[in-house]
Amino acid sequence: MTTARHLATIDLLRLRPFPGRCGRSEAGDSGPGYHVAELATSEHFWEDASRIEPVAEQYEAERDALSALLAGRWGEPQVFSLWSVFRRGMDGEDIPEPWHGLSGHVPDLHLWRADGRWIALGVSQWDEELPFQLLAVVTETDPP
Repeated sequence: MTTARHLATIDLLRLRPFPGRCGRSEAGDSGPGYHVAELATSEHFWEDASRIEPVAEQYEAERDALSALLAGRWGEPQVFSLWSVFRRGMDGEDIPEPWHGLSGHVPDLHLWRADGRWIALGVSQWDEELPFQLLAVVTETDPP
């Protein structure tokens, strides 16, 4: 996908109403108060784990480039670590979505507040052999 397409997806999600219940859309997952879009997805790494590091760097570079464009709109992003959110959830604290779900596979997010919603970009990888994803998040739920 191109950068222009990524920006168009983010703009679409910023304007789209949130659904009353969790489900899938053409862009990714949505639920009460949030949208999570899968902007790009890499290949699986079942047979070639040596490719993980270069692909991780590529996805982080794509996130950073998109983040630089969004900084032109909303200023420099806050880099928000989800590690403590993950730990708190593991310790039994009730963490709201989308933060709870993201904390299990996204180490940190580039985060902005615009027009009453949070907009975030992150790089996800569920497990070493699974693909990387460039994610965009739009939510009205404050980060925990």
